[in-house]
Amino acid sequence: MSDRLRFDGEGRLSAHEGKTLEFKRDLSSPTKPLRTIVAFANSAGGRLVIGVNDDGTVAGVADPLAEEERITSLIADRISPQLVPAIDLVTLGDSTVLVVDVPLSTRRPHYMADQGSEAGVYVRLGSSSRQADPVLVTELERNARGVAFEDLPESRANLDDLDLADLSGLRGRETGVDDLLALGLAIKQGGEIVPTNSGILAACNDPTRFLPSAWVQCGRLRGLNGTDIFDQTEICGPIPGPGLPRGRDHGAVGYWGSARL
Repeated sequence: MSDRLRFDGEGRLSAHEGKTLEFKRDLSSPTKPLRTIVAFANSAGGRLVIGVNDDGTVAGVADPLAEEERITSLIADRISPQLVPAIDLVTLGDSTVLVVDVPLSTRRPHYMADQGSEAGVYVRLGSSSRQADPVLVTELERNARGVAFEDLPESRANLDDLDLADLSGLRGRETGVDDLLALGLAIKQGGEIVPTNSGILAACNDPTRFLPSAWVQCGRLRGLNGTDIFDQTEICGPIPGPGLPRGRDHGAVGYWGSARL
């Protein structure tokens, strides 16, 4: 349990706060610690240590058993769906801290009950917990069900929106509907066969018709700090498109589509 909670030469914990670790001095203002627990459960799991200052010095908790009971009740009453992290008391030097180990939850998205399922979802971004927007909430729900974005049907498109000739040339053999289904580039939906998002990205000449964010902005930087942008382009088109851009001196880059300079 205490493998990551070790002191450095100055009496501070050697581990630093980050995506999966956060320190809290106490539970006098429990909302932020609870948001951190929600964010850990929705993102990649993590560890909340109560009784440690932001600079890593250990203050401990005054009444460990009472604080353990309090955090248990707060999690049960203020986080939905029900979340059951591992809660332990750990002795560090002469002090006792409360350690809450939160796994990546299979029931995500979790949320703050008083804020509701739309506004109360938080995720981890670096060393901070941020409120998730509706699109991200939907993504969390989909990931928890094991449904990948690329496998979802794009019901606004039809097979005519896919360039099977280019796809056949890329694969080196004729590509038909059965191949699209086998490759996951199309899916049966009701009585129809429609492209999946991966089919749109792989074989639609203009993916942004259906996926507006399906483009890449690239730039070349120079200078010691890499802040001088001297060449840039927006790259659109299908992922395996023939128009792989080439710069004047840097060869082929690892992106796709046609470039507009």
